[in-house]
Formats: sequence, C-alpha cells, structure tokens
Amino acid sequence: MSDQGYRRGEAGYRDITWALFAAGMATFVAMYAAQAVLPELSDEFSVGPATSALAVSATTGTLALAIVPASALSERFGRVRVMASAALASALLGCLVPLAPSMGVLLTIRGLQGVCFAGIPATAMAYLAEEVDPEHLGGAMGRYIAGTTVGGLSGRVLAAFVLDHSGWRWALEAAGLAALAFTGLFLWKAPASRSFVRAPVGLRTTTANVVGHLRNGRLIALYLTAFLLMGGFVAVYNMLGFRLIAAPFHLPQSAVGLVFLLYLAGTVSSAAAGRLADRFGRKPVLVVSEIVAVLGLLITLPAALTAVLIGVLLFTAGFFAAHSVASGWVGAIASEHRAEASALYLFAYYFGSSVLGALAGVWFTADGWNGVVVYVAALFGLALAFAAIIPLLRRRRAARSEPGVL
Repeated sequence: MSDQGYRRGEAGYRDITWALFAAGMATFVAMYAAQAVLPELSDEFSVGPATSALAVSATTGTLALAIVPASALSERFGRVRVMASAALASALLGCLVPLAPSMGVLLTIRGLQGVCFAGIPATAMAYLAEEVDPEHLGGAMGRYIAGTTVGGLSGRVLAAFVLDHSGWRWALEAAGLAALAFTGLFLWKAPASRSFVRAPVGLRTTTANVVGHLRNGRLIALYLTAFLLMGGFVAVYNMLGFRLIAAPFHLPQSAVGLVFLLYLAGTVSSAAAGRLADRFGRKPVLVVSEIVAVLGLLITLPAALTAVLIGVLLFTAGFFAAHSVASGWVGAIASEHRAEASALYLFAYYFGSSVLGALAGVWFTADGWNGVVVYVAALFGLALAFAAIIPLLRRRRAARSEPGVL
C-alpha cells in the first residue's frame, strides 16, 4: 500500500475491490429478490398488487430513512465495522423472511432489513475513497457499482428460477443464503481501515450540513429527479411480472426472470452517459436519457412480447443513463460536505422507490399496464422539467451572490 492508498496490482487492492463487490452483491441480491415473487405474495396472502409491492417498498423506504444516520455512524465507529454489521444483520434477516406467517410479519422483517442495508451504500464509497490511491479509485468504484448492478439482477433471476420449481418461500430463502455467502466473502476480504480518522458526530453538525444542501436549488432539483426517476423505474419492474404471467403472454416464472437480464442495459448506458456528459454537458445528456426512457415505456403498450422487451430495454438504458448523470452532478455541485449531499441523493432515490414504486399497484389495479405507463410517463415528464431548470437555478444563484448582477 502506498502513502496514498492501495494501487492496482497490489494484494490489498484486490482484496478491497472483491470485498466491495461482495458487499454490493449481498445487499442487492436480498433487496430485489422479492420483486420476482410479488404475484405469488398476492396469491398467498390474498392481497392486491399494491400491497404485495410493499415487500420491496418497505425495504427501500426504511433504507432511505436510515441512510443519513448510517453515514454519520460510520464517521464515529469506522467504515468496516458499520458495513460488516449491516451486511451480517441484513443477511440473517433475509433468511428469516420466508418464515413469515403473514404479510404484516413479512413487511416488518423487510423493513428491518432496509435499516440494516443502509449501512452499505452510506459507507462504501467513503471507505474506498480513503483506502485506495486516487489514481486507481475509478476501477475500485466500478467494481462496487458492478456488484450492486449484478446483485440486483441476480436476486431477481435466482428467485424467479427457484420459484419455477418450488414456492416463493424457497425462492426468497435461496436469495437470503446467497446474500449470506457474499457477506462471508466481504468479511473475509475487507482490509481494516488504515486511513480512517474518527470524526466527532453530532445531531447539530449533521443537521447543519443537510440544511445547507437543501438551500441549494440545483441540488433540490437533482434530489427530486432521483425521487421521480427511481420511483418510476421500480414501478415498471414491480408490475412487469404481473403483466407477463397474465394473458396474452402467460410466461412461466423462469422466463419472467430472464426478462430481468435487460437490467444489464443499464451497466452499458450508465458508463456511456458519463462519457457523453463530459463531452456534451450534463443537461443535454440527462434530458435525452429521460426521453429515451419515456419512448421505451410507450413501446411497451402493445400486447406483443417483442415490443415489451424492446421497450423495457430502452426504458432501462435510459433510466440508468439519467441516474448516472444526475448522481454525478450532485458531487460536482456540492463543494463541501459531499457525504451528506450524496446521502440526501440516495435518500430521495430510495424514498422514491418506496413511495412511488408501491403506488404503481394502484394504477395497475385500476387500468392494467396502460395505467402504469401513464403514471410512470408523468413521473418522467416532471423529471424532464427539473432537468430543464437546473442551469437556470445556477445562474440565479450566481446573480444573488454577485452584487450588481441581475
């Protein structure tokens, strides 16, 4: 390890990148496996799509609420300790979810999982930034993001395949055991912090930093963008399974699980969007990404499987490209207290998943897939409006800070 941190080629660099990949896998396998079994939860507990969707929203909602406190705890108790505790507790809770005798108990356990999950995304990026040489940080961060992307996909696909051969309980148990295995890999590989400096943490300091960011109109616009985009994205994937197992498609669960492979479109589009934003500017890339997502959504309207697959592919690519640009824009705008700025973005992101993702069930019950498309298109339309005004907010802020500038 150099004075500036682990460098590519060193054993410590390999260990820390594998550890963070495993942490991302452990978190997102368990978080999104429930999305693949929502129709079965509806049948098992005699509830509607909106209620079964709470199996996802309960987790992302409590994660959103806990992410800022988890970030503060890592400043006090250390990055590895917080991540290890969070990963182990969430994995063990995941193994208990299939034992739930009622929907209420299941939602309670999933909510507790969300609180534990928060310790991973709230801490992982700070841990890497402290321990990895800046020249090699991009690759390490990419390994972590890959873990989150592949984890979300794997949880859905694994649960769907197990579901075809058994019930939803075994499907979620398989995901819970997979998360536990990846947690073990994280605990084995994660190097102890060497550059972490314990910082005093207090409610007053954290609140002051958060309030400071909430006074910045551009950051608020990006937080609302995250809320709307993630809400719409989860809404589509929450209801997609209900549509594909019903007429006229009648797909088996294993085939529905394969549809989640379209999630990989986001791995490609998010990286491409970052490069395009550097070349053409963030606003045009964000706007185009959101328009692509809406066009993809509209393509899913016909009752033709090919149209649905192409549409979901474009929608997914557009969403991840937009998310990549928006999240990067937050770091560029926030000149100080970036941890709190990023935590607020993640709060909005997961809160949108929880609230707006669950409400999709109401639209699906009322008007089927057409209702979901109208609902999500409206969310993305609002996000487009926020993307358009972000540069205007910058000029307005500059005018206020410079005397004589109108």
